[in-house]
Amino acid sequence: MSAPDAPPAAGAPGAAIGFVGLGVLGSAVAANIAAAGYAVHGVDPDPQARAAAQRAGIVPAPDLADAGAHCPVIFTCLPSAGTLAEVSRALADAPLPEGGQVIVEMSTLAVADKEAARDILAAGGRRALDCPVSGNRIMALERGLTAFCSGARDDYSAIRPVLETFCRKTHFVGPFGHGSKTKFCGNILNLVHNTVAAEAMVLAMKSGLDPEMFHEVISGSGSSSAMFEVRGALMAQNDYAREGMNFSVPLKDAPIIAEHAARMGVPIPLYQLAVQYYHAASAQGLAHLDAAAVCRVMERAAGCERPSDGGDA
Repeated sequence: MSAPDAPPAAGAPGAAIGFVGLGVLGSAVAANIAAAGYAVHGVDPDPQARAAAQRAGIVPAPDLADAGAHCPVIFTCLPSAGTLAEVSRALADAPLPEGGQVIVEMSTLAVADKEAARDILAAGGRRALDCPVSGNRIMALERGLTAFCSGARDDYSAIRPVLETFCRKTHFVGPFGHGSKTKFCGNILNLVHNTVAAEAMVLAMKSGLDPEMFHEVISGSGSSSAMFEVRGALMAQNDYAREGMNFSVPLKDAPIIAEHAARMGVPIPLYQLAVQYYHAASAQGLAHLDAAAVCRVMERAAGCERPSDGGDA
């Protein structure tokens, strides 16, 4: 009688991958991993998120303990430090899969909170990578994210094929925590680029330029950016219902970034100014829309707000 086949290696298609946190970004990432042939076991407390994930080919795991016991690689994409600590304790208490387990932590949280989670997981025999990503849901659906992975290089090499199912680029950036530090700096660029894209779009429109023409001719030029090309399209179309990432996420991240910059003794006045337009968007009832809707805030300030068709109201 022949011996049973060995399970696929952690980074090989067919391997069991756990995914904890099936929200706006996590659900898109997990769907791409599943589409690449991995057996994705999803965990989320929201029944609607679990149902949507199941339609995308993700198997709902009964609980964290089940995913922790059976998946050699688990991704976590979580909303808060408290949730990360809770998830880490549950995973650390689960039986350890044969061959060990790598936890790939994708959330944007304070480095100290990620280090605390790493220590909890290490006490349970798990290895952790700090691996936030740059991009939004639109980019995730198009496999266009960029990963900033930090921790043990060997663990990064093992899980890199999985990262490549949803990332255009992946980078190993050094010791654990350097991924988050890279992401903080990247988020400053992201938010400022988005805000200044809106500023330029509003000036173009009030100057009598067609917004879609303006977006087309600037895209790909030396004046462009990835944010202008992705979110500028939504601004030009005046349609913010196709959510890439709403205002709640960058506003959640802003105090984390500000605290890190203050601890480093680095002033970040341009970022802090740009964040004020996100607060204004939230105050004006736009928080549920994609952050490209900062353009609408600036239209109101300039007295040239375009009528909405109601689809994103």
